[in-house]
Amino acid sequence: MGAVAKEKNMPIEPILLKPAVKDTFWVNLIGKGYPAPRQGFRWCTARLKIKPSDNYICEKIRESGEVILVLGTRKAESASRAALMEKHRNWRVFSHLNYNPSRPNSLIYTPIEDWRTDEVWLYLLQWQNPWGNNNKDLFAMYRGATADNECPLVVDTSTPSCGSSRFGCWVCTLVSADKSMEAMIQNDEEKEWMQPLLDLRNELDMENDLDRRDFRRRQGQIQLYERNVDSLNAKEIVNIPGPYTKQWREEWLRRVLQAQTEVRENAPALMQNIELIAIDEISEIRRIWLEEFHEFDDVLPSIYKEVTGEDFIDPRPNAGSTQLGLDEWSILEEICDDPMHFELMTRLLSTERKFQTMSRRVGIIDALEKHFDTSSRPKEEAIDNAHRNWNIKKAAKAGDVETVKQLTDGTASTQETQPAPSWANLKFGNRQEI
Repeated sequence: MGAVAKEKNMPIEPILLKPAVKDTFWVNLIGKGYPAPRQGFRWCTARLKIKPSDNYICEKIRESGEVILVLGTRKAESASRAALMEKHRNWRVFSHLNYNPSRPNSLIYTPIEDWRTDEVWLYLLQWQNPWGNNNKDLFAMYRGATADNECPLVVDTSTPSCGSSRFGCWVCTLVSADKSMEAMIQNDEEKEWMQPLLDLRNELDMENDLDRRDFRRRQGQIQLYERNVDSLNAKEIVNIPGPYTKQWREEWLRRVLQAQTEVRENAPALMQNIELIAIDEISEIRRIWLEEFHEFDDVLPSIYKEVTGEDFIDPRPNAGSTQLGLDEWSILEEICDDPMHFELMTRLLSTERKFQTMSRRVGIIDALEKHFDTSSRPKEEAIDNAHRNWNIKKAAKAGDVETVKQLTDGTASTQETQPAPSWANLKFGNRQEI
């Protein structure tokens, strides 16, 4: 597009916008453990699409004072899109031209907002593509993305058009199924190389994934919520699951790399260098695992080597240099008899190592105490404690003093018989006994 625009002296410069590495899909899903996006937790759109575009628009406003955004959105795309565009008519200043309510000094121009899908295709097939491509190839691609491999173009709006096929992120789990990709693979042998992508997307799209996720939120707290039980006409208090567990974060990395390897082996020549996950993303994932999850076994390079057959060369200076490693991790795993005890030990050691390199160790006590708050109780005990706190707050809000006393007295008596060990007791207890 850029070459053709320059050749024809067209005042158009294509810009490929990308999210910051920390905001990419795989860094958040594999690195931080965010679950696959759902309507209730749609964390992807703002990071991958809105934020990069908004940053670029702000940059152009600073340079030129104002901008006009030309969008190809249409009311016929969906009922929700039509409702949103109708709402924006409140800021209309001219035909197809609105003020942008979310960004000062910018206007939104929607020249085809009232076009039907058939009208879009009639225009594309009647006029030559200015960039040297053939619009019939685009037509064939959309036709291949329909289940029946047909694409009728008629004025009768009751007849479906190939424009009903939608193309978005290949890994999107906000829809029940990627029917476009399924149809393309089914209708065109040349698209069979995309099967690993579809398989990975479908594997991510698992609604009941509680066994793959931590029982705590990412910051370590247990969060509860009240929901209705349809069959019993009652309510229950349930735990909100957190990020993917260590095992599943590693498994997702392995599967993404496997899909990338398979696609490169079977894709046509133009797609054989396809990159599903970039080296910079893998490096950031490794940093998060080491520094934020305190997983100093550092298995990422071995996973990369196992799948690709190549050594992972981290672009970050001194990446992975640590005094702790897989040997220490294995020893701790062997001597700790409880998963939470093992997690606590690894996080305490990792935090101590982190502060060891600092000239001033301000904050180390708070950092160590935080790990005791989030990792010192077994899973069942931690969940029971969260439910007890929930009931105390509920009773206090209702003014039920007796219930509050019973719950707090039970907690107090338990703590009197078995006092919770402090960090100092755990560290220096043996010396005190001697």
